[in-house]
Amino acid sequence: MNLALSTDKILARVEDGVGWITINQPERRNAMSLAMWQGLGEAAEALQAEPAVRVVVLHGAGGLSFAAGADISEFEQHRANAEQKRLYGETASRAHRGLARLDKPLIAMVQGFCIGGGLALALAADLRFAAEGSRFGIPAARLGLGYEYEGLAALARVVGPSAAKDLLFSARQIEADEALRLGLVNHLLPPEELETAVRAYAARVAANAPLTVQAAKAAVRLFERYSAADDSAVAAAVDRCFDSADYQEGRRAFMEKRNPVFEGR
Repeated sequence: MNLALSTDKILARVEDGVGWITINQPERRNAMSLAMWQGLGEAAEALQAEPAVRVVVLHGAGGLSFAAGADISEFEQHRANAEQKRLYGETASRAHRGLARLDKPLIAMVQGFCIGGGLALALAADLRFAAEGSRFGIPAARLGLGYEYEGLAALARVVGPSAAKDLLFSARQIEADEALRLGLVNHLLPPEELETAVRAYAARVAANAPLTVQAAKAAVRLFERYSAADDSAVAAAVDRCFDSADYQEGRRAFMEKRNPVFEGR
């Protein structure tokens, strides 16, 4: 059963108790546009409301990228300063809230690039299955933009504070085997075996007692709330990034395919 969404760049279907969400912009490495954030929120809400769905799988189309972050080509129009970032963030937040509110297990099936906002989506999942050769990273420091507290807290919970700071400060990309060692992914498989393994695991979860699975997810979610805090100081620092000359330079350098020159202002 296919679900109707506001964009064909996000696809959603239900198949044998499993909800499938496909990030469908392979020509741009599945970079997330504003319309795609809207569609992702719709998909998450629809699958949460569908009683036949026992588990949800999130993946990228094309086999080369899970999601290469936000579509930076849109930033001049939709995310050029802190106020536009706030409006853009409201739409993206609906998608993240939709994924966070799923009381059914969420599996990220990662193949290829899982970068920036794409990594944040993978971290919203309960489990991450990755194909060998996949790459992970957060390039915010190469663009001059700020990365929201919630996403950074999710990363730090999974890999630990020191490894999280390494990824953020260096803006480097890591290979799938390092991601496995850090605990960023749960299972690493050859590309040709990835979907088969995810389907088998999802079917196993779907066959289990759904109330027990939901209770387990709720309990772990409660445990994770230890990192909840007043993030107003972080939010203000993020806004300063988005209103900075460095952020303008980062966007221009990205579009011009050159190294940025940052001045800290």
